[in-house]
Amino acid sequence: MRLKFQLDDLHVFCIAARKASFAAAATELGMSPAFVSKRISILERSLGVTLFHRGARRVVVTEDGERVYASAQRIFDGVDHMGETVAGGRLDPQGALRITTSFRLGRIHIGPILSLLAQRYPALDITLDAVDRRVDLINENVDLDVRIAEVDEPHLVAHRIADSTRVLCAAPSYLERRGVPATIAELSQHECLVLRDRNQVFGLWHLTGAHGPEKVKVTGRLSSNNAEIVRGWGNDGHGIVLQAQWDVSRDLKAGRLQRILPGYSQPSAIWAASTVRLSHSAKVRVCVRFLQEQLANGPFALEN
Repeated sequence: MRLKFQLDDLHVFCIAARKASFAAAATELGMSPAFVSKRISILERSLGVTLFHRGARRVVVTEDGERVYASAQRIFDGVDHMGETVAGGRLDPQGALRITTSFRLGRIHIGPILSLLAQRYPALDITLDAVDRRVDLINENVDLDVRIAEVDEPHLVAHRIADSTRVLCAAPSYLERRGVPATIAELSQHECLVLRDRNQVFGLWHLTGAHGPEKVKVTGRLSSNNAEIVRGWGNDGHGIVLQAQWDVSRDLKAGRLQRILPGYSQPSAIWAASTVRLSHSAKVRVCVRFLQEQLANGPFALEN
């Protein structure tokens, strides 16, 4: 079977598939929507398949299109690997790099680490947006979203950045007033400061101890969607918090908080989501690897 199309046509197709729009792909590529449509039609004729269901405002990849997309990713992986092999690693990342993360993680760790990254790679133009919400990487033109949660979107690529855990703790004043719980079940009788997470059932804490995973339903008068606010309420003696260990390490060392039920914790790894594989983007690749290195051993590493 002799196929007649250009590698650039596959590139145009992949961007249109990720954007679900010929117009959005045209904007990213600096082309006209008509030219994008023409190149994809040439690719469809060459392959003998229909790649998109076309609508008035958006396009949807067909089953054949999904297979072509998967094959195209393998092709581009090979091309990028060949390019890096020939270049011998001499190519430096450059251009705009937009990153999102949560407020506290960004302020204490990600922001300072990106300052070091900017010093190492002066050709990078870095933007960091601190937001406590799930971002749409494609529509918001985000290169990397650093989050304290697994990447569950099937169209994104997940990169494990650092391991961490959430621990139970409370202010000494609260524990003096209400007592120290001796079992997980007793948490339901205490004031618990709940972080509202859109990806978890409200007020249901999943913890892992010596006997494996357990869960308990907790309640309290105060709740927030912001981890820093919840931590502050914990410091003020309002109740028990379940917080990332790196987030409360200074409070624990200073005695503002005291860990309870130390045999229990909750996995809380830090992940980064991107729309491309590391082999496809030098700027995303160096950023992910730098974050992995610095959060483990650098001057702004997580305190676990």
